[in-house]
Amino acid sequence: MTKKIDCRTLECPAPVLKTKEFLEQEAVTEINIIVDNDAAVENVTRFLNFQGFEVSVDSDGIISTVSGQRTPEKAKKLETDSGPVKTKKESDSQKILVILSSQQIGKGNDALGQKLMINFVKTLKELGNDLWRLVLLNHGVKFSIKNSKILEELKELELSGVDILVCGACLTHLGLMNEKVIGETTNMLDVVTSMQLADKVINL
Repeated sequence: MTKKIDCRTLECPAPVLKTKEFLEQEAVTEINIIVDNDAAVENVTRFLNFQGFEVSVDSDGIISTVSGQRTPEKAKKLETDSGPVKTKKESDSQKILVILSSQQIGKGNDALGQKLMINFVKTLKELGNDLWRLVLLNHGVKFSIKNSKILEELKELELSGVDILVCGACLTHLGLMNEKVIGETTNMLDVVTSMQLADKVINL
């Protein structure tokens, strides 16, 4: 029997948390999650993928149903899985998490602050393999859209293996969901778990 979870009217990260809580209680093989915003569609889809589900989405433009199917073997194996966050290889010496919640560093002169932030991101590659994950929150998500002044630098970091997570609720609030061209749409569960797993957190 297909299990159904109604997450309409719920904002990030509630749909993912509700789905996670349900899956921790029952090793289901078929599940439908009903949501009413694009951020929830992307976040729930990604979470189900990491839980071993094959995922499809049916939408009328307002209400979407995210459907997942997996084999009983995968359901049993992943029953106690902690969630969607990917971990780095144990051989790596450090996992540095960088959180950008603004397009500028500091307060005072906005133009200077923006220039400092751009220079900071362009210099991040100097961290080498220790740079693990980059999270974009609030107005920091604007770095992930078309015409971003650091888009090429972000592409280079992503190609080098750095995870780039972009807040889905922030994209939705700012009307930028369809403008994102890099990174994975994420939710606060991913952000909190990333902070827990990281050896060092840099928050700007």
